[in-house]
Amino acid sequence: MSEPRRSRLIVLAGPTAVGKGTVAAEVRRHHPEVWLSVSATTRDPRPGEENGVHYWFVSDDDFDAMIERGDLLEWATVHGTHRYGTPRGPVELALASGHPAMLEIDLQGARQVRRTMPEALFVFLKPPSWEELVRRLVGRGTETAAQRERRLATAREELAAESEFDVTVVNHEVHAAADELVALMTFDQASAPARGETTTD
Repeated sequence: MSEPRRSRLIVLAGPTAVGKGTVAAEVRRHHPEVWLSVSATTRDPRPGEENGVHYWFVSDDDFDAMIERGDLLEWATVHGTHRYGTPRGPVELALASGHPAMLEIDLQGARQVRRTMPEALFVFLKPPSWEELVRRLVGRGTETAAQRERRLATAREELAAESEFDVTVVNHEVHAAADELVALMTFDQASAPARGETTTD
């Protein structure tokens, strides 16, 4: 007999422009039972943003205190200005209460969470092809050639990190990728996917 099903934390990361935010939004729309982490940030709210919904807006002093207390699973300074981080308490509370939970973060953040919460399942969201990722990166036509090259170079480095993750999900179609992530959030211990297994083709 298999062990009872339990909630599991999914850490979703992948290269720039792969569609992490779009897939996470799809999970939020169609799977209200899933708890998605809300990041803390030191930047000011933008019009329409709500505290506790889009972000937790905190002061620099408060953010410093969160780091000092070990209250953040991961954090980073973005664009050399504002800091962003994942509060530990809400994640642990969601898992303890039986809710499937997901963090949608960048590669740097995922590496930090691996150190602080190694029992999570780390999922790499991958584009169907390099050509498709290039199309998404340059398709807007709003960046200079130099800016595009920098982003493409970053994407190559991020794609090379796939082997650090437990499972790969290929983002062929947003709804299917979201459903696959939700399926990974609860599992039978005996059928948990092995490290490096690719769950879509």
